[in-house]
Amino acid sequence: MVNGRTVLERFPAGGPRGSWPAEEFAHARRQEGLPAEVVMDLATDTFLVIVRGDTAADAVA
Repeated sequence: MVNGRTVLERFPAGGPRGSWPAEEFAHARRQEGLPAEVVMDLATDTFLVIVRGDTAADAVA
């Protein structure tokens, strides 16, 4: 966990046109009850699916 968030998965920013794998992964996690969201890591040019705060500790426990 860094800065109160846990990274669940990483996806390259250059995915196929019309494909949103990070958004689809986050949506599936939200369906499971995790408040997952997608953020962009500009330094690595990747999309990160994260969970913020105390929920992050519960997600990996």
